[in-house]
Amino acid sequence: MKTLYDIAKVIRSKNAGPFSITLDVLFDSPEIYQRVKESNLINKQTIAKLYQIPETSITEMVYFDQACGIKVTYDRPISSGTIGDRDVSGAQRHAPLMLLPVDDAICG
Repeated sequence: MKTLYDIAKVIRSKNAGPFSITLDVLFDSPEIYQRVKESNLINKQTIAKLYQIPETSITEMVYFDQACGIKVTYDRPISSGTIGDRDVSGAQRHAPLMLLPVDDAICG
């Protein structure tokens, strides 16, 4: 079984302001993107489980067909730059998503 890292072209995270993180997943294959989208592999429940956050913390989940991309935004548990924040720019928050298992049927 493959992981999302194996089939996506780009998986990244970044700040969406001081109180939110955005995850982006981009595919270079429209066919694989469409299979991922139709499989509902990436949904609020999956993100909540991977990031150990309540589903209510997920403020946005958008599929951009034109870019073969998925964007997920969630509330940061600690605002950027405050005491206890270990990733000020939010650039290291994509790791759990990279390891998401992907069924072989989705991979093609």
